[in-house]
Amino acid sequence: MRPPTIRDVAERAGVSKSLVSLVLRGSGPVRPEKREAVLRAVRELGYRPNAAARSLSEQRSRTVGVVLDDLRNPWFVELLDGLNSLLHAAGLHMLLADARLNRRMGHALAEPFTDLGVDGLVVVGTVPDAGALGTLARRIPVVVAGAREAQPPGVDVVAGDDERGARLVTEHLLGLGHRRIAHLAGHGAVGALRRRGFETAMRAHGAEPLVEPGDLTEESGYRAAVRLLSRPERPTALFAVNDMAAVGALSAAVELGLGVPRDLSVAGYDNTGISRLRHVWLTTVDTAPYEAGRRAAGCLLDRLAGHGGDGGVQLAPPTLQVRGTTGPPDRPQPAGAAS
Repeated sequence: MRPPTIRDVAERAGVSKSLVSLVLRGSGPVRPEKREAVLRAVRELGYRPNAAARSLSEQRSRTVGVVLDDLRNPWFVELLDGLNSLLHAAGLHMLLADARLNRRMGHALAEPFTDLGVDGLVVVGTVPDAGALGTLARRIPVVVAGAREAQPPGVDVVAGDDERGARLVTEHLLGLGHRRIAHLAGHGAVGALRRRGFETAMRAHGAEPLVEPGDLTEESGYRAAVRLLSRPERPTALFAVNDMAAVGALSAAVELGLGVPRDLSVAGYDNTGISRLRHVWLTTVDTAPYEAGRRAAGCLLDRLAGHGGDGGVQLAPPTLQVRGTTGPPDRPQPAGAAS
């Protein structure tokens, strides 16, 4: 049997095809009884709109391209959840591409989407070629989420206040009495801002900042922590650039026989689902990735509606989440506790 058409829906509901179109698009004034008749006919016939035909008639694909810098980063995954929640409610669908894979294959940043005619583009994470975004932004709306690199005109940026968040967690450790605090640093603009916040807070309290370079991975956090904790005068606290690196530092502490937070305090950044696992219970900075995703979607929808201007930067205020991995230095162990 052939699939039902919009003509079949109109005949079943006793209305015109144009009125059926108005109801399906959710636009225009339609009397309630007519709307209900159309929706009842759609249900009874099992009618599904032809997306390709609708795209041609509206000159829109109702799709949004999403380029993700690192599929392994749980913060990005939570941001995608917030992004999709608002786009889906607006009748838009996400098409996802891996930026790392594109670079390895020699593809341009948005190459997978150009031929598909997406309505807009959201770039999640650091993008190496901001100039390409400027060219693209003259054709379709472009939003960058979770990165702090300078962007060309017409591109909106939604991110967290990384420098302020790093100061929050560093001041927390200083307030506990730590002075030998090391930062497991990251790369890119986000890593530089978090390092600057750490160094600013340390120097403001007369403490010398110690920085160990790395990236955003668990393996990097592990190796950096091993190097730091093998020193004759090891740090009493580690602040990692993100939660993944902090988990690596926790593994290093366990292997070296150090109790957390009895012998070593560890703090991360991003408040991902990993940090909230009960056996991790990591002190970290909450940057509200789900809300950042919704804000990015809101910026894109505004531009699709013809608003936006030259582009701007929205920074979400960070909050500190104190959990079980931080405490005072050299805290005495309770009597009878296991060593």
